[in-house]
Amino acid sequence: MLDISKIETNFEEICLRLKTRQKDYTKELQNIVNLNFERKNIISKVENLKSQKNIISKEVGLLTRENNNSEKLKKEVLKINKEVEILDENLKKIIEQLNLKLSFIPNIPNKEMPIGVNENDNLEIKKWNSDKLKKDSEAHWDIAIKLKLVDFELGAKLSGSRYVVYTGLGAKLIRSITDILLSRHIKKGYKEMWLPLIVNKENMYGSGQLPKFEEDAYKIDNQYLIPTSEVSLVNTVRDKIYESNNLPIYLTAFSQCFRKEAGSAGRDTKGLIRLHQFNKVELVKITDKNSSYDELEKMLEDAEQCLQIFNLPYRVVELCTGDVGFSSEKTYDLEVWFPNQNKYREISSCSNCGDFQARRIKTRYKNENGKLEFVHTLNGSGLAIDRLFAAILENYYDGEKLILPEVLKEYFENKEYIR
Repeated sequence: MLDISKIETNFEEICLRLKTRQKDYTKELQNIVNLNFERKNIISKVENLKSQKNIISKEVGLLTRENNNSEKLKKEVLKINKEVEILDENLKKIIEQLNLKLSFIPNIPNKEMPIGVNENDNLEIKKWNSDKLKKDSEAHWDIAIKLKLVDFELGAKLSGSRYVVYTGLGAKLIRSITDILLSRHIKKGYKEMWLPLIVNKENMYGSGQLPKFEEDAYKIDNQYLIPTSEVSLVNTVRDKIYESNNLPIYLTAFSQCFRKEAGSAGRDTKGLIRLHQFNKVELVKITDKNSSYDELEKMLEDAEQCLQIFNLPYRVVELCTGDVGFSSEKTYDLEVWFPNQNKYREISSCSNCGDFQARRIKTRYKNENGKLEFVHTLNGSGLAIDRLFAAILENYYDGEKLILPEVLKEYFENKEYIR
């Protein structure tokens, strides 16, 4: 959530920067400023009335019961109480409107972020092993079926389209990949968490999924299946105040994730790229405001190293203003090579959300002067496991068998391949 005082102080600049997200938020921001003016006006009136009430109450205390002015002043107090009650009710409604309108405004893009319309305008930062790209492999879903690693038909039978069943060695591959990723992150200082898959509405709101993306979420009564364990990890620090020397905090978790993929009709209907239920290892950092961008670079390195240990070619792109996520002020996408499509596909996004989420979850820290400030939150995939599984199939299948990456061999009794 944006800071209203910053909106008021830097109104034109914020309007211009948000407009680079391919929507003009000027009208919405002006409504927010107007509502905030009403809020402050009501607060001022309430304070004045309470001040009058205090003065009158003191006067009542000085008067005797026989004095007619005493009753008159008491009626004045009752009148003021009624006015305050009405103003408090109006204030409550205005604050609700204000928070609702603010909840639909995305984070302000970083000043250095590339300006663009969509993914075609993202800025390529670097490539790794791009001179060793395999071309024109079989599709990962065909390989998975041939090697009996994934049962797509059973997934559809059990749950519907875009659900899969990993079978036999396929299930073992998923479990092994998960262990490799988690073990690596733990060695890098991340604290492993095992979290609920169902969260309350306030937690979805806290991480920025609600109300903007409600149509993409699976809902059970008044709770939600998590679209990413970022939701749970970020909210583990809700309502807390930290000493600056206890930051940064590194957290990681494996979870199954659930998304309706409402806006992706017709896209990636085959295979493991876009599932309704998928597997992911998530990274979250809680930092002070001064170190968050350095920590973003470190998080990107952590995600990159995961692909390097599987020896998979990838590239890093910085997202442009028109492609960046709702809560983020800067994002790197890590894209792994898919030979069948002859293109790189996203396997991780590493984002700095600044204090955007922290304002929603009310998490602060004491700076070096003892003043309370909102923490900064970062999140990244480390990695999307189903996509990693698919990339391994396409990059390591030789037409007859799946050659195992070196890091996986110990999980399969040092076998060289799966056939």
